[in-house]
Amino acid sequence: MARDGAGDFLAGFIIGAVVGAAAALLFAPQSGQETRTRIRETGLELRDKAEELSAEARREAERLAEEAAKRAQEAQQKGRIVLEEQRAKAEELLEKGKALA
Repeated sequence: MARDGAGDFLAGFIIGAVVGAAAALLFAPQSGQETRTRIRETGLELRDKAEELSAEARREAERLAEEAAKRAQEAQQKGRIVLEEQRAKAEELLEKGKALA
């Protein structure tokens, strides 16, 4: 599954974004007010991106859970069919055994 590392990706993305934003702010010649404004804007952008990634990860987790539930239900149904077939064969053999006795 390609989505197993979604949480690791999200953490790496956020850390990388914070480090990149901090480096950009430190090396950009601006006044204190401009720097604070940029920090605030960058923080808001990072929050929005984190929320988007979180929502995407949530949707993917829900999709995977639905798929797993569907597969479990299919396996359960197949198990019931096999059980009924085996029960019918056992009853048939029991009847044949009674007829021979």
